[in-house]
Amino acid sequence: MGKKSFKELGLSTLIIKTLSMMGIQNPTDIQTNCIPAILNGNDCVGAAKTGSGKTLAFALPIIEKLYEDPFKIFALILTPTRELAYQISDQFSIFSANNVLNLKHITIVGGMDMITQAQQIANSHIVVATPGRLADLIETCMTFNFHCLKFLVLDEADRLLGGQFDGQIKTIFSVLPKTRQNLFFSATITDTLATIKNFTKNETLMYEAPAEIATVEDLEQYYVLCSNYVKDAYLVQTVRSFREKDEKGNIMIFTSTCRNCQILSMMLNDVGFENVALHGMMKQKMRLAALVKFKLNSIKILIATDVASRGLDIPTVQLVINHTLPKECKEYIHRVGRTARAGRKGKAITLVTPNDLPQLLEIEKHINTKLEEYKVNDKEVGIIFTQISVSKSEAHINLDENNFDERRRINLRKKWILEGLDPDEEEAKLLKKKKKNVKKLNTKHKINKRKESELGNKNDQK
Repeated sequence: MGKKSFKELGLSTLIIKTLSMMGIQNPTDIQTNCIPAILNGNDCVGAAKTGSGKTLAFALPIIEKLYEDPFKIFALILTPTRELAYQISDQFSIFSANNVLNLKHITIVGGMDMITQAQQIANSHIVVATPGRLADLIETCMTFNFHCLKFLVLDEADRLLGGQFDGQIKTIFSVLPKTRQNLFFSATITDTLATIKNFTKNETLMYEAPAEIATVEDLEQYYVLCSNYVKDAYLVQTVRSFREKDEKGNIMIFTSTCRNCQILSMMLNDVGFENVALHGMMKQKMRLAALVKFKLNSIKILIATDVASRGLDIPTVQLVINHTLPKECKEYIHRVGRTARAGRKGKAITLVTPNDLPQLLEIEKHINTKLEEYKVNDKEVGIIFTQISVSKSEAHINLDENNFDERRRINLRKKWILEGLDPDEEEAKLLKKKKKNVKKLNTKHKINKRKESELGNKNDQK
């Protein structure tokens, strides 16, 4: 079967002209399969590699149907992160500019005035929201309703339905009409997504892009094996070696926690690699400003937690570095999917310690690809090690002086209160868990040291 055009999929001339202005001439596979079904009134569960055009796969039929019968509130799109919410809104902004429909959309995320947001929702055709903020609005100042809602979209549905957002999702679903089209999209199909079609009332299209590997073919994937105590020096040397070959390509570096993210950002800035950080402890204006600087190429390195791992489309990203391995294989796929998008080339380099090897093997099995070793000059690492260590220590001191962890504690307590939990009890549970983890790490460290000592004694005897 030959490639279909957007016209053959059932889209109007106005939409096709707008797509042409965006430089989009032909639909991708997920768009070809999902758009006709959605226009036909079916529910949809769609999964395809990151960068395959999933956003337009649901946005285009929604806009098409809105042209036919415009009313407010027409579609609700839920997504796990603020950054992804703004990026989805940008897609609708293109179609709202200078068209006869005067399409209105609103982005509902934390960090903004709630009363203003509640007023704006009622006057919008398209609502793009993070679950936490929308649930807060529903519970505290719901001056709007979803009685006429036509579409509900869950973007990055596997994460939204993975347990983290259960309370907020339940609150949101309780005020939605029973009769609606449900669209679920993600880069990865999970058991939860696979069973959704059994609970939807409409006929459901289940589309999963055929692929032998879970990451794109244009992505070169590498690992760097190093000890944990020199990992930061290896990170800097990896960035240096890449910069020697590519002065202009953008780099995204992923790490595990907000504190680590801020520490790495300060450390890299201190050693001459200008960058911006992006994590959940930053105010919304700062997060948006960091992302804009990176997208506009005024800053070419972004250090981020997994708030930036999903859906963000930044064409100039040439290299993704995993400073820490993600806990789940699918998060690795999402992270490295920030590069090699839409047919472009890209590299992903993961820093791996000996303790990470089982997780690396699991990832390789999941993506059906063996990572190659990325050669880093060990001698150069040794030269810069002391400088990096000092710089990182100074960053830790700086954060402590600015009460970084205290701000996190306050934010956590606010979150617990909003969830109806006792903040003192939750804080005690968290402290107990931390002590348990520290005890485990200390025990593991002692066992490793004993093994190293026994191995050394055996070698001496030989």
